[in-house]
Amino acid sequence: MNRSDITDEKQKRWQNEQNELKQRLICDDTEEWQKKGVPFEGLHYIGGVDISFVKTSTTQACASLVICRYPDMEVVYEDCDMVELTAPYISGFLAFREVGFFLKLLDRLRQSQSHYIPQVIMVDGNGILHPRGFGTASHLGVLADIPCIGVAKKLMQIDGLEKNDQHASKIAELIKAGDSFPLIGDSGKIWGKAVRSCDKSSNPIYVSVGHRIHLETAVGLTYQCSLYRIPEPIRQADIRSREFLRLNVPATEEDTKKIRKSKSSILNTMISSVRKSFLMKGVLLVIIYMIIVAIYNCLRS
Repeated sequence: MNRSDITDEKQKRWQNEQNELKQRLICDDTEEWQKKGVPFEGLHYIGGVDISFVKTSTTQACASLVICRYPDMEVVYEDCDMVELTAPYISGFLAFREVGFFLKLLDRLRQSQSHYIPQVIMVDGNGILHPRGFGTASHLGVLADIPCIGVAKKLMQIDGLEKNDQHASKIAELIKAGDSFPLIGDSGKIWGKAVRSCDKSSNPIYVSVGHRIHLETAVGLTYQCSLYRIPEPIRQADIRSREFLRLNVPATEEDTKKIRKSKSSILNTMISSVRKSFLMKGVLLVIIYMIIVAIYNCLRS
């Protein structure tokens, strides 16, 4: 059996598993804090998960989980773990590479500080905005049995959804933070929403239902958690995973060269600025001297 046959067999098995898990998917609010709406009274802890890869690898990475206190978004818990993504990458099946590591981090949280178990998790990826309506956020939500929200930086182009001129014109109409428009496919299904999450960025994020949450609740909560374009739980998970890699993975020779080049560039810029400053001051002193001489000569005459 060649590599292609193995991949095809694995894809069929994964698709069957995906379809089975999808039967347990809930796309509506199930918690009291959700039903109360903004400001979501009773919601205290929100999780964020992310994976950052080692620059020189497609398999070595850091999986991270953070818990943010709502509504001030202070990080009260964080955990990072070096992982090896041995499962092959197959488009539409990313969850099978990542979700197991997120579940492991959640298990460690339950064992160590269970009082911080999140009431909802934000995932850097899609929920039902997916070719088979079951992305990473849905996969994690069903297996963890925790409400989940998918938050993607790029549009998943399915069911006629495209990054075309029409889509761009709708984005241009998102004037202020909190503005959004539904992602309606050719089938008439609403897959999620494009949301302008903050005034600092005009680029939208794409919010979709993961599990056990209604789309409007997911959009409202995502907006409430967005100090920047990316909602804080995911942003903090990303920051911490990258920092973990920086501290624990030795820099390659190429990275070292880039750092040296960057430092050299900064130093040269500083030297150039100082030279220009002294030059400008010298020119200014000459001009002042010439003015004084001219005034002196004028007074003598």
